[in-house]
Amino acid sequence: MRYAVTGATGFLGANLVRHLLAAGHEVLALIRKPNALIADLSIKTEAIPIDGSAQEALTATLRGFDGVFHLAGIFDPSPGGADRMAAVHVDATAALGAASAAAGVPRLVFCSSSITVGFGSRDRPGDEDSALDPSSAYGKSGALRAYHDTKLEAERIVAGFSDLEGVTVNPDFIIGPWDIKPTSGQLLLSMARGRMPVYPRGGKCFQNASDCARGHLLAMEKGRRGRRYLLGSHNLSYLEFMAMVAHVVGCRTPKLPLPNWVTTSAGFVGRLGSRFDAHRFAGLNGHVLRAMQSERYRSDRRARSELGLVPTPLEDGIAEAYEWFQSRGYC
Repeated sequence: MRYAVTGATGFLGANLVRHLLAAGHEVLALIRKPNALIADLSIKTEAIPIDGSAQEALTATLRGFDGVFHLAGIFDPSPGGADRMAAVHVDATAALGAASAAAGVPRLVFCSSSITVGFGSRDRPGDEDSALDPSSAYGKSGALRAYHDTKLEAERIVAGFSDLEGVTVNPDFIIGPWDIKPTSGQLLLSMARGRMPVYPRGGKCFQNASDCARGHLLAMEKGRRGRRYLLGSHNLSYLEFMAMVAHVVGCRTPKLPLPNWVTTSAGFVGRLGSRFDAHRFAGLNGHVLRAMQSERYRSDRRARSELGLVPTPLEDGIAEAYEWFQSRGYC
């Protein structure tokens, strides 16, 4: 099969491209500029905008492809970031869908986020149909809420394609190699460097990057039109996850729970600091910190039953991530 991929130079995209190649597929990466994450791969690349400014050229490029994976996305907490997120998530998704349909591409898989999926306790986890109050979870305004809103609007666009079969996947906390920034791997790195004396009280849904990539391909092959699929298979407390990391890395598991007053104070510092440097203080967003202190579990039942996604042990993804970070001097 021939697949076009946006966002191939990001964490999830780099894993997906390698999975597609290993499965014997031909890949075209639609990129803005060359990137070291895919420089050594046997794939074609084309620097072409997907924002609608070169619609005819994009349509011509996509002719003859069997599917498009749309993984390009951003989280931008800086001034004007909401507009930039809307441009990437909403406008580009609509333009890419229109070009794909005009080119005769049958399917498009859109990578959204678990941020749009409801959550619950471990006994009663949320799923793709669970109700979610975004104002309570992410605030009434700000970068996190804009990220949620633009991703959700893009999902609605994908579900409403008339001449194209659109499917959405919603990755949760993904751990694995090629996390260049790093994103989710930052927790692992903090532990490896001995800078994590406490653990958050809450819990989350985790998944290996390799399983996430496999979930994307299964969604392309088996996903139902207009459906979305949560990609996250291991509901663990942060303490349980960090104990796994400690075993792989060879460090101590934190013993002290993170006090709620610390997250409250850190959130206050984050609000003040973001006025001067939004990116530097993005990790101290009050809603993010409160989320780490609460249970936010989700179910992968739909991905298992409809896509046939069987997860691998989470320790495998942790080990792959740690090996990758070590080989590149992060530790």
